Amino acid sequence: MNYLEEYKKWCNGEAFDEETKKELMAIKDDEKEIEDRFYKELEFGTAGLRGVIGAGTNRMNKYTVGKATQGLANFILKDEGKERGVVISYDSRHMSAEFSEQTALVLNANGIKTYIFDHLRPVPELSFAVRELKCIAGIMITASHNPPKYNGYKVYWEDGAQIVAPKDKEIIADVRAVEDYKEIKTMDKEEAIQKGLYNVVGKEIDDKYVNTLKDLVLNKEIIKEYGKDLKIVYTPLHGAGCEMVKRVLTELGFENLYIVPEQEKPNGDFPTVSYPNPEDPKAFELALKLAKEKDADIVLATDPDSDRLGVYAKDTKTGEYKSYTGNMSALLIAEYELSQKQEKNILPKNGMIIKTVVSSNLTDAIAKNYNIKLIEVLTGFKYIGEQIKKAEETGNNEYVFGFEESYGCLIGTYARDKDGVSAVMALCEAAAYYKSKGLTLWDQMINIYEKYGYYKETQVSIVLEGSQGAEQIKQMMSNMRNNNITQIGKYKVITFRDIEQDIEKDMINGKVSKTNLPKSNVLYYALENDAWCCVRPSGTEPKIKLYMGVKTDSMENSDKELEELRQAMENIVRNA
Repeated sequence: MNYLEEYKKWCNGEAFDEETKKELMAIKDDEKEIEDRFYKELEFGTAGLRGVIGAGTNRMNKYTVGKATQGLANFILKDEGKERGVVISYDSRHMSAEFSEQTALVLNANGIKTYIFDHLRPVPELSFAVRELKCIAGIMITASHNPPKYNGYKVYWEDGAQIVAPKDKEIIADVRAVEDYKEIKTMDKEEAIQKGLYNVVGKEIDDKYVNTLKDLVLNKEIIKEYGKDLKIVYTPLHGAGCEMVKRVLTELGFENLYIVPEQEKPNGDFPTVSYPNPEDPKAFELALKLAKEKDADIVLATDPDSDRLGVYAKDTKTGEYKSYTGNMSALLIAEYELSQKQEKNILPKNGMIIKTVVSSNLTDAIAKNYNIKLIEVLTGFKYIGEQIKKAEETGNNEYVFGFEESYGCLIGTYARDKDGVSAVMALCEAAAYYKSKGLTLWDQMINIYEKYGYYKETQVSIVLEGSQGAEQIKQMMSNMRNNNITQIGKYKVITFRDIEQDIEKDMINGKVSKTNLPKSNVLYYALENDAWCCVRPSGTEPKIKLYMGVKTDSMENSDKELEELRQAMENIVRNA
């Protein structure tokens, strides 16, 4: 698209209000800023629509949100789902409440019933509500863990999972078909309420959600006995998780829950953190300070929409708080859930565990140990949700656990997205159980490594912003794809997978087969000694992302070999 022509349309068009035009006129002499705002339209990635808040086609604003909603409404009307309705939730970000209400009224103007939460709620509760209310779709206004200037728009379908092919492409086509912003319908809120189109939900869904989570607990008696002695520090990072986390832990019997006071209340500025992401050690500064004051056993953080969980646990031998990667915390939960279900004879014989292509190979070892099927999917929890649905439809497998390395997992099928609230619950339950055995969570993590091997993973993001950056990322991927890479650092490449081309090549004998995964711009290198590397562009941010993992016989060796592999892989990608 011609960004200057589009900019002029917004500055002069009847569809745009004076506030928008004033904002755009203020940048009339900044061509680089104009280009960044208008060189493309926001697109659905692995997590839907996401962008910086502001005026422009490449921004989150009432026009781009309205257009997405009108396109979705057109799709729902074709699918004859208007009577079933759409449930809408939002987190603590700037404009989240406003975008939520606008979304509801656009849908209402198209005759589609909506259920909008009375206040901010976590992403997993939205996923749960779609299923509970039997809606055709759900919408969550959030930009997850992005910096404060971002917001986003996630679309869920009737199974409670984010949209996948072919519906994602069909909805995108309907959104793109809305060529004129004048096509966006809306209506008065009072009129929508009177017509029964605009409905507010809250406490009833909360109660059902919390009770459903509590039903997943495997050792309630142990929590009653040892939970009262466990000291937990938790921060919602100014997001939507506090109310649900506090409620579920308190009702289960965890008496020593300390919430970081400076980060307890929702705030879209995220004033105490530069980046509200539990993957970032800086996000834990206040929580760790409180943990030391209270001599806490575990320190937990959820991101603003509360689908991700970050973890620190105290090592009583050194007094240090040890950080967990997303792989570590998820697989600690997995090992706990599987071992307890096996012990109680409730582990299904046709059970399955699901991981994404960039998640730890420790998953494979755990699946083998418990004799359950391992399924690998593309990055994005929606693909895990897709596999749960497929298993339920065919009856071939029963879902036991699923996770992705980006700090998200799901222990039940009540929702179809990662759930930071239930992850907090499961981790605290595991901590109480291991406490009953005289173990800390860190002791148990070491036990897992001793049992299966010292698997360790890391991730690197190379940020390349704007249209020029997008072109660089495209070129890097093309060069990597076309280079016949046979060695990365000291490791030989055993198998190369180009998932976009649906090619899996055995680098030893040259045999080529199919990946059997949906097409996606992902390159994967399986290396000798159970090491691996992967590269892909981010679906939601201006980044090219590098993932890698190793397996050795000690923590020290894993740290050393992983750093060597990281340097080698980053050097190859940057010079591709």
